[in-house]
Amino acid sequence: MPETRFEPARWQARFDELRAAHHVPGATLAVLVDGELHELASGVLHRGTGVAVTTDSVFQSGSIAKVYTATLIMRLADSGELDLDAPVKGMLPEFEAADPEATHSITTRQLLSHTSGLTCDFTYDAGRGDDCLARYVEAAKGVAMDCRPDTAVSYSSLGYNVLGRIIEVLTGQTWDQALKDRLFTPLGLERSMTLPEEALSYRVAMSHLGEPGQDPDPAPAWDLMPRSAGPYGRVLVSAGDVARLARLHLDGGTAPDGTRLLTAGTVEEMQRRVVDVPDKWTVSADGWGLGWTLYNWDGVAGYGHDGAAIGQYGYLRVVPGAGVAVVLLTNGGGARELYGALFRELLGELAGVRMPDPFEPPAQAPEVDFSRYVGTYQRAGVVITVSERAGAPHLVYEFVDGMKDFSPPLDVDLYAVTETAFAGTGAGPSFSEGYMPVVFSTLSDGTECCYIGMRVAPKVS
Repeated sequence: MPETRFEPARWQARFDELRAAHHVPGATLAVLVDGELHELASGVLHRGTGVAVTTDSVFQSGSIAKVYTATLIMRLADSGELDLDAPVKGMLPEFEAADPEATHSITTRQLLSHTSGLTCDFTYDAGRGDDCLARYVEAAKGVAMDCRPDTAVSYSSLGYNVLGRIIEVLTGQTWDQALKDRLFTPLGLERSMTLPEEALSYRVAMSHLGEPGQDPDPAPAWDLMPRSAGPYGRVLVSAGDVARLARLHLDGGTAPDGTRLLTAGTVEEMQRRVVDVPDKWTVSADGWGLGWTLYNWDGVAGYGHDGAAIGQYGYLRVVPGAGVAVVLLTNGGGARELYGALFRELLGELAGVRMPDPFEPPAQAPEVDFSRYVGTYQRAGVVITVSERAGAPHLVYEFVDGMKDFSPPLDVDLYAVTETAFAGTGAGPSFSEGYMPVVFSTLSDGTECCYIGMRVAPKVS
């Protein structure tokens, strides 16, 4: 077994060093090991004001919010209020996908594991009212499918908003209030919230944006997401509180005072692999469970989740065999590089984990017949054109239809990493340490597809 004694002073110095080296303005780190929670802080909350980060500072957790929504859903399943394998349509009559057959067959279990086929990026501001999730689901009627249910894993934030609405219907509460009553309060999470006005009572991290390799500047606004983004991406937390949620799962579903919030069987079921993930680099995923991203580090099992808000990035990793959980929350800059460097050292020393090397083209590139991948791939709002330009692999990632003004097209050169995975240039901080993973695979029905950002785009020509 590895030595697990945590030395706060040594790790604080290393944390400060790596944060500065990767131009991250501020970050908090929580490490749960040997049953003890250690919290560290580094840098500033806002480069304009110079206010220091403290361990009780609050950050936007991005998609780590999905773990909270999944945990709430599993509490309802535990109590018998919800059948994970029953069609969603039976609980939400207004739920409707573009495919009529899928509308009547998609289940809660598929939403939890991102196997429903629902597209990811349905953006709709449903306002600030308590009815925002109801209005969001209503507005999403006829939403596109990336693929048919159970033919592939395709990351879907939309699916988690549907889960949030299920929670509201079954509890008679808003998703926000259900989260407070059923998770925050019993777990003693005093620095966890969902609304910006609640965060004003705390030291809050400002988002920062900028070019890679440079100190970023404060974003034009602190919070650019609507209230309806809550179930998939808007829980405001301290790193320590995220670790306390992880402790619930490490402790088999019991709160610190002994109250059982989940059965041991349910905790285990959430960590059980539902589907393999062809793209093993964008969020370091090897598979997906019910809410959890699953990892396999040379035979050492783990689970966790990544989160990205605009200019803020979070990382949660849990190694159940070692009783270790590590949480990093950041407010911009080279967050992914900081995560990679810091977690490789921490998890190696504390849990015997050897994390993969950074995703990048190898010194000796594999020989690949790229011609078989050439063509057009499409999912809702996105067209991916794969070609050979001057004999070299190339890709254009373009937003279309309702998303055409979201961002200019990405013009990407591709470099082979494996026979099916390619490193794309111009990745940005939320991708895997400098390169954008582009992965070619096949759906279970035989359709060829391309994964970018954990979203699947079937080949159309």
